[in-house]
Amino acid sequence: MITAWRHYHFQPVSQNKGGKNTKPILCSARDVKSMAGDGEKKPKLEMVQADGAQEDCVTFVMHDEDHTLGNSLRYMIMKNPDVDFCGYTITHPSESKINFRIQTRGGVPAVEPLQKGLSDLHQVCQHVLNTFQAKVNEYKEREEKPME
Repeated sequence: MITAWRHYHFQPVSQNKGGKNTKPILCSARDVKSMAGDGEKKPKLEMVQADGAQEDCVTFVMHDEDHTLGNSLRYMIMKNPDVDFCGYTITHPSESKINFRIQTRGGVPAVEPLQKGLSDLHQVCQHVLNTFQAKVNEYKEREEKPME
């Protein structure tokens, strides 16, 4: 069985770095275990917002990710009618960090389309994985039958 999706959960923790509110909001299960232990591990996703900024225009910093997740997640988020703008940049080719910007309309917090986009992308990936696995199994069954 092929498994290619990481499991994440949201963490309501906040910090303040140089006049910007930074909230680690998404961690992998492995990161949470190590954060509870001695070694402090950086969360997978941070929400960066200037002081006094509204929640409808936010930059999310995704660590250890590249264009594979960035472009597919951007596509899923842009399908949401509440989203005015969604884009991402990779800070430098040698860094595996994405700055992901979401701007919404109608007072919708930017974290909501992000959560929905991640959920929708997970469903699409799961469908592709299940379809692929079914076809592989079908092929194996066909190959195991003796030729007549």
